[in-house]
Amino acid sequence: MSLAAEGSPLTASNLSVCYGDTTIIKSINLNIAAGQITALVGPNGCGKSTLLKALARILKPKTGEVSLMGKPIGSYKTRDVATRLALLPQGPVAPEGLTVTELVAQGRFPHQTLLRQWSPGDRAAVEKAMSLTDLKDFAERPVDSLSGGQRQRCWLAMVLAQDTPLLLLDEPTTFLDLKVQVDLMALLSRIVQEDGRTMVLVLHELNLAAAFADRIVMMRDGAIVAEGTGPEVIRPAELRQVFDLRADVIADPKTGRPVCLPRTPDHADSAYPAAAAAE
Repeated sequence: MSLAAEGSPLTASNLSVCYGDTTIIKSINLNIAAGQITALVGPNGCGKSTLLKALARILKPKTGEVSLMGKPIGSYKTRDVATRLALLPQGPVAPEGLTVTELVAQGRFPHQTLLRQWSPGDRAAVEKAMSLTDLKDFAERPVDSLSGGQRQRCWLAMVLAQDTPLLLLDEPTTFLDLKVQVDLMALLSRIVQEDGRTMVLVLHELNLAAAFADRIVMMRDGAIVAEGTGPEVIRPAELRQVFDLRADVIADPKTGRPVCLPRTPDHADSAYPAAAAAE
């Protein structure tokens, strides 16, 4: 076993996943780095969400294995998985009239039993999650009365209240305006840095992934094409191979992280001055 695998809380080994007779994920090997944000990126239909569901044990592999904390994920009881790993799927919907506090409190369900119901520890976890996501002023508001960005923070607070070391988030920034996307990604980054969580995100916006993710996994047709830091994978050749996108990449002058600058069809053969100078 590699050093990366030994230090990884979540791994996929020779993982293949099918829907019926169609293979969606093709023999993927992946080690998720602890204490970092890993972003899964790629074109629509490339298998990002399917991979995330397989990592969370929502989908059963056709071949291969997912390991959680060094053990096959299939060997855990469902409740034990839920105390180690939280999944936020795409487009969750709260029951009508549910308040913010009630929704966030649902994250404590895996920690409760018939003999152990609501406890001071549950209350503390909910309060901490709402504080991290800046939701205390909305505690008694119905979730369905909030804006899209506020609702997304409610769902994030629910999975944070689950108090797992691993969080898997499927397109958490979809349908949010740019300012709200940036604020949400900054919040996730702060939680990882301050609270020691490990996150795996499915993202569509390449520049958000480049700005906030520690590692980026590029997928196409159910396979991993490139994996590494932003500067290692957000490059013109990889963008063209994975997305069929002609683009230049420049370094952010403040952070040094890569910024993708797509070329318009009329300028497909020309480069931005900064990118041309870098070449």
